[in-house]
Amino acid sequence: MKNLVITIDGPAGSGKSTTAKLVAKRLGLLYLDTGAMYRAIALKALMKGIDLEDERSLENLANDTQIDVIPDPDGCRVIMDGEDVSERIRTHEVSQASSKVSAVRGVRRRLIEIQRRIGAAGGIVAEGRDIGSVVFPDADIKIYLDADIETRTLRRMKDMERSGEQIPFEKVKEDIQRRDKQDSSRQLSPLIVPEGAKIIDTSNLSIEEQVEKVLDEVRRRLEKNN
Repeated sequence: MKNLVITIDGPAGSGKSTTAKLVAKRLGLLYLDTGAMYRAIALKALMKGIDLEDERSLENLANDTQIDVIPDPDGCRVIMDGEDVSERIRTHEVSQASSKVSAVRGVRRRLIEIQRRIGAAGGIVAEGRDIGSVVFPDADIKIYLDADIETRTLRRMKDMERSGEQIPFEKVKEDIQRRDKQDSSRQLSPLIVPEGAKIIDTSNLSIEEQVEKVLDEVRRRLEKNN
């Protein structure tokens, strides 16, 4: 169990972050939120006033940024250049900026290096949009979570409300649909169902049900391998 690499991919609002946190906690593994790393770069770019269309500057920024992920009772904390930015990266503005930042080849190259270094020894539950397909293609267990657009919109709105943001339903829905299109159509590491992944539709599932379905798959794979 200590060496397992479990990947959970899926679009925004599919429940992958909360599910991955709880699965990691139940199994005693490190939770790795890769999307938070892109948000950290996006936050720094916004702070420095860097043009989000300037790929060279964004690549240089990423190369000059130190990002660490450390365990936390609620999942993990994101440390950027020695500062805890776990709350600051959760705003709507940073979320929108991260979709552009994550499409930059040099930024992805830098962050994938960090992600692979963190996961080199195993013992992680990593979630994102290219984790099972690109970052850890040889992962022991791959999961792909999905849900209908209305469910994902409501979940995203609740996340924003917890951060003190009030965004109309239709606006959040449009942003998710735009992000879906960007993620699935980009040439670099598009959002896809990783080869060999177990697909789970979470539209009508509670968080606990989602977690149990993932854990069932982990047990099934482990029993099969043994």
